[in-house]
Order: sequence, then C-alpha cells, then structure tokens
Amino acid sequence: MQGASLEQMVEVLSAIAPPRLAAKWDNTGLIVEGTRSIKAMLLCIDLTETVLAEAIEGQVDAIVAYHPPMFRGVKRLTARTPSARVVLGAIRLGLHVYSPHTALDAAAGGLNDWLIEAFGAVGDVRPLEPHVSDPEVGFGRRATLASPLSLSDVVGLIKKHLELDNVRVAAPPELEGWGQREIKNVAVCPGAGGSVFEGVDDVDLLLTGEMRHHDVLARVSSGTAVVLTEHTNTERGYLPRLAERLTAALQEEVTVTCSDADTDPLVVW
Repeated sequence: MQGASLEQMVEVLSAIAPPRLAAKWDNTGLIVEGTRSIKAMLLCIDLTETVLAEAIEGQVDAIVAYHPPMFRGVKRLTARTPSARVVLGAIRLGLHVYSPHTALDAAAGGLNDWLIEAFGAVGDVRPLEPHVSDPEVGFGRRATLASPLSLSDVVGLIKKHLELDNVRVAAPPELEGWGQREIKNVAVCPGAGGSVFEGVDDVDLLLTGEMRHHDVLARVSSGTAVVLTEHTNTERGYLPRLAERLTAALQEEVTVTCSDADTDPLVVW
C-alpha cells in the first residue's frame, strides 16, 4: 500500500464535501497540517482525547473529524482544555486533521441526503436552504413519502436507519391513537436543526438531533411531530458510507476506518 499525500487527501475530501458549500460561520477544511504520508485514516464525529488515543494505538496518519476541533478564534494553545490538548497531540505526532462539517451536510450524497434515506422511498427531495451557487444542494432536506405512513411506522424506520433503540418523540396532543397519526411529508437536518427549520411550516414531521424546548412546543402546537435523536446520532451513522467513498476515491491506497471510541456523550439509562 503506497498511501496518499496530504494534497491527495484534501483533493478527495474537497470533492466529496466542497468547501464552498460550508456555512460562513463554520471552520471547515484542513485544521492541522501534519508531516506524515497517509496510509491509515480514522473517521470520527468528535475528536476527543479518547479518540486521539485510539488513533495513536491504531497508528493512523490522518483523522477526519466531522466537527472541527477548533471552532472559534484561538488565541493560545495550552494543555488546560481538552480541545487544545487533542490539537497539540495531533501536532506533536505529525497527524493531519481535516473537518468537513457543514460542507458535508450540504453536499450531494452527504449527511442530509443520507438522513432522508431513513424514510425509504421518497419523492420531491429538495434542500430547505438551497445554496446560492447550486440550488440543488444546501442545508436540510424535505421530501414527500412515496405513500403515507403512521407516526409509529416512521419512528420505527428512523430507529432502524440510525441503529438506535430509543428516540424522543413529540406529537400533537391527540387523546387517542397519536401513534397512528398519518405522515405524508418530512424534513430533516443533522445535528441541531432549529435555525434550518425556520420557515418550514408545511410538513408533518421534523427529524433532527436536538431542538430547544420552546421550539418543540411551538411545532407540536402547530400540528407537526418532532423526532429528536441526540445531536451526533443524526451524524455518526454516515461515517461508514464516508469511509467507503474515501476508500474508493483513494483507490484503496489508504486504510480508512471508523472510530470505535467516538460516541454520543448522552445515553439513555
């Protein structure tokens, strides 16, 4: 296995998640430029100290962390905070760190397109916030189900797609049979969909990781069901697909694996 150069890795990731599609407030792209030739790559949602330890043990050369480990302006790098420690650790080891974040959300075949697949056969799929340079992609997705399904059936599809035992559901207050509520059209947004869902008032169900309490109340009052999975549970299931895409694009010259240590910090007891 010859491996890949940093330039090749960045080129492939930029093709999968074009940086121009990222939100203006985001920090996407190459976060840490390492020194290694890339023969092994680790994918994760959050680059935590546990994930960095896994990367060290697995002798990887590059980490693709969906969420950027450095987000806001950085004035100093010290060992006082976990986020700074992982960045310092990557630098000391010569690891490359890349973050696609909202560019991967918006892109064709990215997070949003994968998330809408939870509902099976759908039609009229389009972004909630079309990108100015390409209206076919952008943030969020909405779609019409091929045939109406009950809320109970839709929740079952979501749990199966995301490989979850439990999700949180808020539905309009019907005295009986709320699980049989008919769902015809849906909207999705990975992570926290509150702002992306603004102005979306003609769908039967919203799927996202997290929403503010009062936003959920407002949606339910207006007749829309809400399904919340916890933030990263709308994102982590995409990593195996990203691994397949990277492996194919790099012509199997790089071993790409998904982190086992990367998990959502919230669990249901």
